[in-house]
Amino acid sequence: MKTTLTTKLQQELHHKISGKTKPPGSLGRLEDIAMTVGLIQGSISPSINFPHIIVFAGDHGIAATGLVNPYPQSVTAQMVLNFIHGGAAINVFCRQHGIQLLVVDAGVNYEFDESVTRSSLFVDAKIGYGTRNYLEETALTSQQVNAAIAKGKEIVAKVHSTGCNCIGFGEMGIGNTSSASLIMAASMGLPVEACVGKGTGANQEQMDLKIKTLQEAFNRRAPLMNHPLSALEILSNFGGYEVAMMVGAYLEASRLKMVTLVDGFISTAAFMIAYSMDPRIMMNSFFAHTSEEQGHEKMLKYLRAKPLLNLHMRLGEGTGAALAIPIIQSAVNFLNEMASFESAGVDNKN
Repeated sequence: MKTTLTTKLQQELHHKISGKTKPPGSLGRLEDIAMTVGLIQGSISPSINFPHIIVFAGDHGIAATGLVNPYPQSVTAQMVLNFIHGGAAINVFCRQHGIQLLVVDAGVNYEFDESVTRSSLFVDAKIGYGTRNYLEETALTSQQVNAAIAKGKEIVAKVHSTGCNCIGFGEMGIGNTSSASLIMAASMGLPVEACVGKGTGANQEQMDLKIKTLQEAFNRRAPLMNHPLSALEILSNFGGYEVAMMVGAYLEASRLKMVTLVDGFISTAAFMIAYSMDPRIMMNSFFAHTSEEQGHEKMLKYLRAKPLLNLHMRLGEGTGAALAIPIIQSAVNFLNEMASFESAGVDNKN
């Protein structure tokens, strides 16, 4: 709900944007972004300070069956090591754009040694060694869901205390596109098949098996769930530690009025859960890009979200968010640094 102060600030931001040495609206969506960041921060001179990407990692019990993923479950831990050693795409983009990266072990089915746990990039928040197999039982207990959400909030609060006011979230977990597909189906009331994509690169035969397996899991779990479905129940049945932790991260980032970047398919599934718990999170969130995962565009339409980029990406890791942060920074910079017609001595239109 708009207050008098919000309306006044919006008018001041509009006046400042309109007064820059350019035709009205000629910076397109950058003008909308500048307005939004100003409203988030309650300032006509907003700033982006110490931007972070947090990658939450966790394993999924369904992945151990090999029914939904072409890559073995061991890849989750191996990719965490790759993040720590600086070799992943998210490392490259964070280095390029001056973004601080953190990698969170939310529930990887692996015991990392001290060479990893001592890294400044690593956060040990492990709640369990992978989820349970939702073909057989709920993926997470309600206690595990609540613990993961609380830990996500705690991690974001700690990052915020360092002076960070801009944050994006990514994920790593073999099998987590399957989790996201089931979350999407349950949240939006769509057929499972409409929510399933290729994930880490399934061929058609693997896709058919993936859809069949996820439909079976949904059919087994759905009759045991309360209706209407609650966010926590959906997370308990189909979620992952990394997904639940990201839900808490979104909620805390919103509470702290941080500029928040939503990445791709899995990150948006977590956002949908968080949004159902507190719709106010939309006010401080930017959707970084449209993923090539077939369900993502449907999610974005459901949320009425306008992503900043469409680069046909489907990697995850927070890579889309890392590429979008410089766009946010550019919007803030033009607002703060571009001359006005008055200061530059340039005649405005009549």
